[in-house]
Amino acid sequence: MSKLFKAVVNNNYDFDFTPEQISELDMVTGSDTSIHVLHQSKSFQAKVIGKNFIDKLYKVEVNGNNYDVKLHNSLDVFIDKLGLNTNLSKKENYIKAPMPGLIVSVDVSVGQEVKEGQGILVLEAMKMENTLSVPRDGIVKSLLVQPSSKVEKNTLLIEME
Repeated sequence: MSKLFKAVVNNNYDFDFTPEQISELDMVTGSDTSIHVLHQSKSFQAKVIGKNFIDKLYKVEVNGNNYDVKLHNSLDVFIDKLGLNTNLSKKENYIKAPMPGLIVSVDVSVGQEVKEGQGILVLEAMKMENTLSVPRDGIVKSLLVQPSSKVEKNTLLIEME
């Protein structure tokens, strides 16, 4: 199994990288929580401002902007590729676009109680309408899209409680 790591930023952007790619970065460590990185002639000041080691969640400030980062080690990536993380998906609080497309309809509202498998919105992609359903029972916390919105793959659509 080759070493591959993944970082998910703000529950919306996925980055895959190898240890070799990390070692190629021009980095200078300041304190335990700060680092200066030069990448492609750009300077980045980064600082870890929050951490949860058990869940591998970090809050990172980069050039004054805050980001929530979830890290996955090579074993996490391997388990995900095998499709063995099905129990984790039941706890998912975010519904993301599985592919780029156009939101045709949003069939729920904020505060609405939803049941596992219930259709919540329709996404048109490649001239086909796809009904997205909720992975678990819950309550709609926020709607981040509306009908006629164009979305990219992994765009956050709905947040649940």
